Amino acid sequence: MGDAVDILGGAVGRIALADNLSVLASLPDDSIDLVYIDPPFNTGKRQMLRRLRTVRDEEAGDRTGFGGRRYRTIQLGSASYADIHDDYLDFLEPRLAEIRRVLRPSGSLYLHLDSREVHYAKVLCDAVFGRECFLNEIIWAYDYGARTKRRWPAKHDDILVYVKDPDRYWFDAEAVERIPYMAPGLVGPEKAARGKLPTDTWWQTIVPPGGKERTGYPTQKPVAVLRRVVAASCPAGGIVADFFAGSGTTGAAALELGRRFLLVDSNPEAVAVMRRRLGGRPGVEVVEA
Repeated sequence: MGDAVDILGGAVGRIALADNLSVLASLPDDSIDLVYIDPPFNTGKRQMLRRLRTVRDEEAGDRTGFGGRRYRTIQLGSASYADIHDDYLDFLEPRLAEIRRVLRPSGSLYLHLDSREVHYAKVLCDAVFGRECFLNEIIWAYDYGARTKRRWPAKHDDILVYVKDPDRYWFDAEAVERIPYMAPGLVGPEKAARGKLPTDTWWQTIVPPGGKERTGYPTQKPVAVLRRVVAASCPAGGIVADFFAGSGTTGAAALELGRRFLLVDSNPEAVAVMRRRLGGRPGVEVVEA
């Protein structure tokens, strides 16, 4: 970690209810090892997730289950946020510039988007970081959710990876979990048993409704995706930051891997979810700016 300023003051992790641009402006140069951000995708809609439970009710049931049994739906609660920005690049640019400033020379940015804005965002990142600092475009592919017959169903997100210094960035491929070969018979038993390193295409299901990992927050990402990001691009004991922290998955992965974290979100619903998910862990503090 060298002589870098400890922005967490010795804490394991910090969850902040605050405007991310204000927090970024307050951080010293060269103070964060890895930034992952999953900003709103600019869908032009309000994103909402409702938490539901069904109970057996033969008289007032609103849905039919196995064997013709009737069930009634009870809404337990909901969470939402507005995913609307009139000029998305104007929204992103000052944040990207600040992120580059606060990254350590060995640091990396993982920018998680989808097909609506990723092409424009890459051009912007080339301008902010420099084209020579582009490392990867990762495709996270999944197979779950709604489908359409009017076009190819969209079942992937894009993650752009930029480094602050193309000669000094941290990347530890051996720290990443290996995956099975698709054709193990072609590589021999020793290699097949060990597995292979992931490529830039990641197959990973979304967090399923009703799964143990589910927090009830819209657009929650799987810990498996963030575990791979953190393991590869943040050194042991380093600091990971997420300035659109949402459900806190980045912090969950950081804790699992022994990294420290800074999570920032301006949505009180998000911070409430993160407080429940991570706030009780030793060394994790929750603050309101």
